Amino acid sequence: MAGGREDKALRKIAASFEPLAEVATSGGVAMEVGPFSHACAHVSVLFGCLGIAFKFAEKDYVSKVDDLIEASKSITTLNDMIELDIQQDCVRQGGSHTRNLLRVKRGVDMVRVLFEEIIKSDGNSLKDAASVAYEKVFAPHHGWAIRKAVAAGMYALPSKSQLLKRLNEDEGSAKVEMQSFVRTSGPVIQYIEELFNSRQLGIDW
Repeated sequence: MAGGREDKALRKIAASFEPLAEVATSGGVAMEVGPFSHACAHVSVLFGCLGIAFKFAEKDYVSKVDDLIEASKSITTLNDMIELDIQQDCVRQGGSHTRNLLRVKRGVDMVRVLFEEIIKSDGNSLKDAASVAYEKVFAPHHGWAIRKAVAAGMYALPSKSQLLKRLNEDEGSAKVEMQSFVRTSGPVIQYIEELFNSRQLGIDW
């Protein structure tokens, strides 16, 4: 039914990261590829709502999440997935699960920063919030041409009210779900970064 709980994309995004955050902060439980990749799949809806500025991110993000979902059929944990790529000496190769995991992590981080900026901003424009999120997370890894294209696309972003309408939320409900995602995605991002850093793989590539 239109307007029902099942239509609330933000609620799905926030709820799917709750159990991941519990794993990330448990201090011992390994995060499984399946729940992680399916939670990340919910986030792709948001990229689709942001219009042309983030079209590149949506396409890239979705393809890499799909790869992780496929990997989850034969690999149980994120830890195991990275170890397999290390053994096969393909960590940094295009299309490797580990490389795709890093890109997906970056997409989740971009949305986290975007939500932080939307929560604390006044007015109806998303341009400043989206620009900050892009500059913090994606821009350091993009060449001049992509950065230029994104900057141009920022002028075609929906307004905040248009975004909330697409997400079937009002300002109050959206703020609650965005705050929930910011709270739960932070530990998940840190967990993944630690998987990389503990193996001296780095996260800036």
